[in-house]
Amino acid sequence: MKEKNELKDFLDSKVELYNQRGFIKDDPVCIPHLFTKKQDIEIAGFFAAIFAWGGRKTIINKSTELMQLMDMQPHQFVVGHNDKELKSLLQFKHRTFNPTDLLYFIEFLKFHYTKNDSLETAFSKWISPKDDTIEKSLVGFHHYFFSLEDVPARTKKHIATPEKGSNCKRLNMFLRWMVRKDNKGVDFGIWNKIKPSQLICPVDLHVARVAKKLNLLIRKQTDWPAALELTTYLRTLDPSDPVKYDFALFGLGVIEKYY
Repeated sequence: MKEKNELKDFLDSKVELYNQRGFIKDDPVCIPHLFTKKQDIEIAGFFAAIFAWGGRKTIINKSTELMQLMDMQPHQFVVGHNDKELKSLLQFKHRTFNPTDLLYFIEFLKFHYTKNDSLETAFSKWISPKDDTIEKSLVGFHHYFFSLEDVPARTKKHIATPEKGSNCKRLNMFLRWMVRKDNKGVDFGIWNKIKPSQLICPVDLHVARVAKKLNLLIRKQTDWPAALELTTYLRTLDPSDPVKYDFALFGLGVIEKYY
């Protein structure tokens, strides 16, 4: 194991390497970067994050396909679609995410945006600035998302929650995109009610492998306690912005195969 100062310098250098605009084009974060309107960024980012399992190229292609089906105006589509436009979505499928799931997602987003200007409140209203992490936010969002009538049982698998032990990798990635603020151009930082210090590091197989090799993570399962354990360590390196190290761990794992 590297000494802590040496480890921090090493990870900081990898953050600098990967947290820059060149990272965007090959990552699902490129999808919300197609837009400038806040609500479009939120919706595009939400779907890109939810679709983020499997190869990055496929994730990007399927996310782009969905945005095109929404005429590249996702917010306008969500709040103003007619039945004919909704029918055009029935051709869409990504892995186990099928039209039944998509129609419910659209229904929820319409319900939310009809009453709210931003998707942020769907997450932020469940926590306070005093909360150490976004755990309550993720739990609250899950209950809120599935609060409409006639929820398809199959759709519940697409929104993770700490209550069921999930590490919530995709939602944590989405929240990183929306909340983190720096001048690097990758993350958007368009939300203000959740603090970067409250974020939890997204943990996928690659991140977990690198974290274990560097002795940042001991837990064997890649579950919610593992995400907390890793983020707790990352806070000792940067208390105000621990999740910036997602760039380092992901880059080391996916791009450099450092394990």
